[in-house]
Parts: sequence; structure tokens; C-alpha cells
Amino acid sequence: MKPVSDKLRAYFLLTAFMKVNKQHYRSVWIDGTTVHLIEQNLLPFKFQIYKAPKYTDTCKAIKTMITRGAGAIGGAAAFAMAQAAFEAKLHDYIEFIKTARKTIEATRPTAYDLFYSVEAVYAAALNSPEAALKKAQELADANAAAGKAIGEYGNEILDKNAKVLTHCNAGWLAFVDYGSALAPVYVANEKGKNIFVYADETRPRSQGARLTAWELHNQGIPHAIIADNAAASLMQNGKIDVLITGADRIAANGDVANKIGTLEKAIAAKYYGIPFYVTAPISTIDPNLPEGTKITIEDRNEDEVHYATGPNANNELQTIRLTNPGSHAINPAFDVTPAALVTGIITEKGIIEPNEKAISVLLKK
Repeated sequence: MKPVSDKLRAYFLLTAFMKVNKQHYRSVWIDGTTVHLIEQNLLPFKFQIYKAPKYTDTCKAIKTMITRGAGAIGGAAAFAMAQAAFEAKLHDYIEFIKTARKTIEATRPTAYDLFYSVEAVYAAALNSPEAALKKAQELADANAAAGKAIGEYGNEILDKNAKVLTHCNAGWLAFVDYGSALAPVYVANEKGKNIFVYADETRPRSQGARLTAWELHNQGIPHAIIADNAAASLMQNGKIDVLITGADRIAANGDVANKIGTLEKAIAAKYYGIPFYVTAPISTIDPNLPEGTKITIEDRNEDEVHYATGPNANNELQTIRLTNPGSHAINPAFDVTPAALVTGIITEKGIIEPNEKAISVLLKK
């Protein structure tokens, strides 16, 4: 297949919300059959684009968290499935894309957007590689549009001068564009509401301290990074008006899987009477999963707990150990928050209550 024209590539990027160094970007996009992804492991210290010419390269980007966040994972997985269709040879086309599908789905087991996207692009690939690429691009565009709509609906819950607590990064970097948890903040900021954001550092990978803070700083939104264990104290002292997070998978009954630490924030918010909203596109809802206890939780390498990377005095990135040598660590990537602790789910089709009936009606719209 011929690479897309510069004009078409410019269109996709100019429809993007975020600017870096005065240039529009999406978090992930495809040019020809090469996937481009913002290298999130290097942020906020270095901005770099990772190029993935083969579907296995895109799988690596997902697995190693070069790209992360439910929406961005879904977009990258869709493009990976399309790449596989173009890489397949005619004599074993079906077997090749079947194997590729399994490989892509094995990269991150919790985020439902990944499975949703791969299934849709695989079905298109049964017709042709061109159909697969078209479907992948449609899904990426839909994810960006969903983020924008989530921002518009979520803006309605934010009063002027509201103080928002976030956990992990569910902003532009975590979607193809706009984001989920930060999208309402971006819209409210555009409307002059003067929102202040407390960004949980979100150990062990510090996505809040590194990625959310970078986004907010880039957008000129007032914010402060807080230690993960400071949130309850801030709630106790009236410093937080609303808790907003994203989601990696939502069960049919409204239970929510999200970055580890979300559950304890939700418990504290419930105790102090602070509303907790989950933001997610419909593609994050798994209608075949009755409740959250059935969600597969990804266990990641213990080195993520032991080590951290940052710049030294010479502005060179280096990795240092933070923990006792010889000690082991456990590293569940997600936890599950029961629907009873969630005030509402903000989707691209509106805000719903977190229960089976409301979700069922939403999925039929």
C-alpha cells in the first residue's frame, strides 16, 4: 500500500487537540503502514515519536507502555491488526491474521478497548487489508471524538473554581486524543471555569506525576502533584470537590477496573461525601462480563516497583533503585471499584448511573 499523502496525514493531526511545540499531535496514528506513537516512557523529560513499521513493533509499544491508557491502547491495537493484514501473504492469510490477533490481544489483558478494537479490525481484515485499515482509522477517529464528547458532558459536573482529583493519566496521552478524565477539565478550562487539579503521582510508574502533570502544564491549567497517600487528607480538609478517573474495563453491572489505587480513592471519596465520576467511551464497557470480580487483573514486573527513571545533573536519563536490595515486590496494575462507590459514568452519549439497567439502555442507543 502507498503511504498516505502529506495532506491526509496533516488532516489527521490538525484535527488533534493537543499541541506540542506549536504542532498538533494525536497520541497514536498511522502513516502508510507504519504506526507512530508518542514515547510515553520518556515523558516528561523528552518528547519523542516511536515508529513501529511491523505489527510486532506495535505490540511491543503496547506491552512496554510506550503507549498506554485504554483509548490509546485500543487505537494502537486496531492499527496493529491492520498492519498484520498487510504483512500477511496470500497463501496463509487467514492463519497469519489469526495468529497476529492472539499476539496483539496478549499484550495487555485488562483494557477492554484493545479487544473491542482488535475484534472489529479482524472482521474487516477478513475482507481485505484495505478494509482493515479503514476500520482501524474509523476506530481511532471515533476514540478521539468520544473524548471530545466526554469532555462536553463532563464539563456539566464541574462548577467554577472546582478542585478536581485525578488518578493515573486519563488525558490526551491515554486516548487517541482529548482523553477521558482530563477531557472535562480541558473543556471547563476553555469555558473559563478556572479548574484546579490535584494529580495523584500514581506509583509505581508515576503516570500522574509524569504524564498528567505534563499535560496540564502544557495546557496552562493550574495543578499540583500529590503523593498517592495524601488524597484522603485533602478530602478531609475540604480541598477536593470531585474525583474523576478513567477506566480500563467496565463490567455490565457498573464495576470499574482502573489503575491500582483507584479503589482506595473511591472509598475515601464515599466516606467524605465527594462525588466520584468515571469517564470512559462505550467501547470500554464489556457487556459479556457480569461483574468486576470476573475482570482479569494484569500483574506486571516487580522492577516497576523497585526502580524509577529520571534525569541526572547532566540531564541524562538514568534508572535508580528505590527499594531494599533483595526484597521482592508485587505489582498488580489495576484494581476493581464496586459500582456502589461510583456516582456516575460519563460517556460520549451522556452521563449514566453505574448499574446494569442504565448500562444496558446505553449500549442499545
